[in-house]
Amino acid sequence: MHFVFRPPGQAAAGLLTLPWRLPLEHWTDERLVEIRQRGLSRHVVRFVAEGGTLYALKELHERLARREYGLLRELHGLGLPAVEAVGVVVDRGEDMDAILVTRYLDHAIAYRSLFANPRGGQHPTDRLLDALVELLVRLHLAGFMWGDCSLSNTLFRFDAGAFAAYHVDAETAELHPQGLSEGQRHYDVDLARERIAGELFDLFAAGQLPPEVDPVDVADDVVRRYEGLWDELTREEILHPDDQRYRIAERLRRINELGFDVDEVELTDADSDAGAGKGVRMRVRTRVAEPGHHRRILYTRTGIDAQENQARRLLNDIAAFRAHLEREVGHPIPEVVAANRWLAEVYEPVVQAIPGELRDRLDEAEIFLEVLEHRWFMSERSAKDVGTMAAALDYFENVLPHVPEDLTGTP
Repeated sequence: MHFVFRPPGQAAAGLLTLPWRLPLEHWTDERLVEIRQRGLSRHVVRFVAEGGTLYALKELHERLARREYGLLRELHGLGLPAVEAVGVVVDRGEDMDAILVTRYLDHAIAYRSLFANPRGGQHPTDRLLDALVELLVRLHLAGFMWGDCSLSNTLFRFDAGAFAAYHVDAETAELHPQGLSEGQRHYDVDLARERIAGELFDLFAAGQLPPEVDPVDVADDVVRRYEGLWDELTREEILHPDDQRYRIAERLRRINELGFDVDEVELTDADSDAGAGKGVRMRVRTRVAEPGHHRRILYTRTGIDAQENQARRLLNDIAAFRAHLEREVGHPIPEVVAANRWLAEVYEPVVQAIPGELRDRLDEAEIFLEVLEHRWFMSERSAKDVGTMAAALDYFENVLPHVPEDLTGTP
């Protein structure tokens, strides 16, 4: 027998004593656990509790097991929401398949259980679809073609009244580091539409689907939701040079509100759609980042110690400033140079201009972000970018004095 476990292997050492030389469906070990809210699978899947951790074991062909093990590890390395691959067991005996071992996703539930036991008597169709579509978009942005996107191959977790979706089955998946072609992407979405419709028809036959839910309409809606989210995250925009910083900040804020992070902003010359001479074509590349990622990067580049969401927005402003500088000088500017110029020319002037008697109302990073928000509203009203310093002075005069003193006060 051959065991391949990802480090640290000690965490799963107790699994080595399981009866691996027997077919998985014949196991009678006392560590086996029944999971009632599990999803459907074309393979034999069983669950084992060992050392305080619950594992899922799936029996399948060695080639598929090794492939899925590798893909799940790559997804984990990219920070994408997927179950964690622990190991794979091969060479179990003549004519016996391999077994893939993954860590069970705590507090997760399959879509069938959600429909069979709806919370509050309401079936969560819309929230499930939103979570699934977001997961599919995240995978596609990373160059990952699912090949079998469905409700059955997804686990869901409750998250503050919404759902978070996790990828489970990577048997048919492919990872393309250079990105997916339009054909690959649309093929994956079409497969998702077919499978979701089929799964909902299955629920209908079992009497678990509300009569007002039409499987075909829901499956079509998945495609509409996907295309809408994909367009918001990836479309190119034509910007007027005078408004580019303001419009870049607006776009990045919308992307963040959808739960995605911005990796790169690219500006190139383009004919203006408005017919007013040359415009600027903006492309945005998004990605998923690990917790604390923005805070660490911001501190490394600027020395500013901010909270994670604050850091994300400050890095967005640095990215917009860098794109503006590159547009002005006509050549690329290193990130560290742009960050230092932003610190000296944008951030510090605003912070230094905060009236002394108002400095304790909010921390400096939060005040600066409030100024950016105020700038956005002022620019919207005037239909042009008013600039950061003008917005700061107006904010200090008309908004900050009305922030309650006890927001940051200590008892």
